[in-house]
Amino acid sequence: MRRKKSLLLLGLALLLMVSLTGCVPGDGKNTVEYPAGFFWGVWHGWIAPISLIVGFFKEDIRIYEIYNSGWWYDLGFYIAIISGFGGISLSRKKKKERH
Repeated sequence: MRRKKSLLLLGLALLLMVSLTGCVPGDGKNTVEYPAGFFWGVWHGWIAPISLIVGFFKEDIRIYEIYNSGWWYDLGFYIAIISGFGGISLSRKKKKERH
């Protein structure tokens, strides 16, 4: 039963990741007139590992959006990179205190 649950969660996570890669940096949604802002920076930071893998197969996909708003995009990007890779972990379990 536990194995089925793990496989189901893995499948759902993979499906979610594949469906959300439609918003990777370099996909043409952001231009000089409409640069990526803070929230796009957060999003691009969260999906940076996926963007890296996709970038191996599609030449125009990058980890970082070149058409961005500057400092605010950078701030969002770095916040997401730091929090997504160990700074803030949603999967950490708290140790139970023994009395």
